[in-house]
Amino acid sequence: MNPNNADFQQALNSKVYIDKSRLIQYINQVLCTEQKYICISRPRRFGKSMTANMLTAYYSRGCDSREIFQNLKIAQDLSFEKHLNQYNVIHLNMRDYLTESESMQELIQFIEEDLLDELEQEFRDLRMPRRKTLVKVFEQAFVQFHVPFVFIIDEWDCIFRVHKSDLKSQTKYLDFLRNLLKDKSYVALAYMTGILPIKKYGEHSAINVFYEYSMTDAKPIEEFTGFTEAEVQELCGQYHMFFEETKRWYDGYCVDGISIYNPKSVVEAMLRGKFSNFWTSTETYEALKEYIELNYDGLRDKVIQMIAGERVKINPEKFQNDMTTFHSVDDVLTLLVHLGYLTFDFYTREVWIPNSEVRQEFINSIEDGGWEHVMNAIHQSDALLDATLNGDEKKVAEIIEQVHQDNTSILQYNDENSLSCVLSLAYYSAQKSHTITREAPAGKGYADLVFAPRRISNLPAFIVELKCDNSVEDAIEQIKKKDYTDCLKDYSGEIVLVGINYDKKSKVHTCKIEKVKK
Repeated sequence: MNPNNADFQQALNSKVYIDKSRLIQYINQVLCTEQKYICISRPRRFGKSMTANMLTAYYSRGCDSREIFQNLKIAQDLSFEKHLNQYNVIHLNMRDYLTESESMQELIQFIEEDLLDELEQEFRDLRMPRRKTLVKVFEQAFVQFHVPFVFIIDEWDCIFRVHKSDLKSQTKYLDFLRNLLKDKSYVALAYMTGILPIKKYGEHSAINVFYEYSMTDAKPIEEFTGFTEAEVQELCGQYHMFFEETKRWYDGYCVDGISIYNPKSVVEAMLRGKFSNFWTSTETYEALKEYIELNYDGLRDKVIQMIAGERVKINPEKFQNDMTTFHSVDDVLTLLVHLGYLTFDFYTREVWIPNSEVRQEFINSIEDGGWEHVMNAIHQSDALLDATLNGDEKKVAEIIEQVHQDNTSILQYNDENSLSCVLSLAYYSAQKSHTITREAPAGKGYADLVFAPRRISNLPAFIVELKCDNSVEDAIEQIKKKDYTDCLKDYSGEIVLVGINYDKKSKVHTCKIEKVKK
């Protein structure tokens, strides 16, 4: 109860600190309102605990935090002085109690005993109610001293992640939170952080008063989910790191239209001066493998499409917000969004793999056990890229044909859109050296696949036009006639034009390659 600001001070002392204090401005607006119940869910190592420590330092009456906040953005807001260190703060980390206890009953008992002890120490003149329950004591403290409570509960959902199938304990825990927080006048704010949104129990909605802000719907506080592009650009300048490579490795989380970077990985990359799998290395790839190998019809094909760079439509509404209740492919993919392995576009209802770091984790997860054809395509992708840039038409056609034959389960392989997906998989390794765009607006139409070299690459650009039951000559002519090279506005140099045709009857691929200068 009413802790000091030491934990947040530690964050401020760190070499890399991104000022997210304007979140307090939003929370100040909902204090003591119907919107005072806030549940934040986002992946591990996305700064949830740091934010909880910031709120504790700001609201707690147990410290004077004016000095540590005076140079942060929130200090410029009109509400700053009004709420600074004005509340009784209860800060709980549920992971600590879960570690100490052997049952849900014991966990709840430990919380109640600790809070009652601290309440008695804090309010020595408190007139104790006849029935000294935790709720009764909170109510009496509020009535007697007129200072409301701010509850900050970190890792609130760890019970659901550790005891995945213990429905009885989960229900008991939710009932405890409901009795403590719901419709209580002594609550000025209840702020919970976790990885999963609040568990759904059909008619039993224990804490349905909470407003949820998650990786599938974070508006209007989406910019506080992770690092924004402007924040990362500033860090790259400060630490002399290539922004484009930082973007390729760690960007890609689409949170209500805002591009969000993985904060853990960005900080590590800046401090170490190199790009690597920093976030994914904090947990074994087996955690991802467990879910993508579930036996749901269509799951494997959708995973392959996303590895190839495609987006997949889902319906996240039926997800039960736990790690065991799956009724469809959509439920599995929605869980992967909350775990940080996929990202979700709220407006198009699509999911995809956000960046190179996470895509490598998918590759690690499928390297063994029934994914051999996909891995063969990936292993051949270097040879395909070399053959394309060297103008080896025969070899390009042979490799693409082999990838098609090995992965016929991915698609109904009978149109140019399906062919684009297979081509994206076949050119997997090009993602390291090129930015790949499907259906790129260009000249007088849309180019099927455009490969624009990254700044760190000395390879040429290339454009691939796909045809079914047509001719490779027509494909090349279309690129020229419709000025598809115009889509490479910031590029000058050699451009490789690639025409590929698939004959549905013979199932044969042909290729034609030309090179032009821009």
